[in-house]
Amino acid sequence: MAFAIRPAVLGDEAALFGLIEGLAHYARLAHEVTGSAAALREHLFGPRATAEAVLAEHETDGVKQAIGFALYFPHFSTFRTQPGLYLEDLFVLESHRGHGVGRALLAEVRRIAEARGAGRLEWAVLQWNEKAIAFYRALGAEILPDYRVCRISFPV
Repeated sequence: MAFAIRPAVLGDEAALFGLIEGLAHYARLAHEVTGSAAALREHLFGPRATAEAVLAEHETDGVKQAIGFALYFPHFSTFRTQPGLYLEDLFVLESHRGHGVGRALLAEVRRIAEARGAGRLEWAVLQWNEKAIAFYRALGAEILPDYRVCRISFPV
């Protein structure tokens, strides 16, 4: 299956948000989706953009379809005193898994991180998602056993 990886651009927000909804459904977290394509547009492409994304696209009969994405943003390691990238989400439509799309998305984010002089690329994975854990380990990722994600949510 042929596909292409490219940076998300203004106009991609609806397709990207559709993939985010697919991710939420897959992760059993659809009830937590409170965002919108409009908010995504503001935060990815507005004057104070806070995140970036890359899209995977598959073309059939001249029609391009977004089949996966990776969304990331800068962070900083105090121990390394060095910037890094945090991969917020990586998702590929189930119908397109097993063809190297996830691997290519992660490789592109890694390439971006290295080009920017990042000391680390970090992300979290759901404990129950054994397929994702195995996928990340196969790519050389270290799964940190001593950390738990902490969160304080603010009203939307």
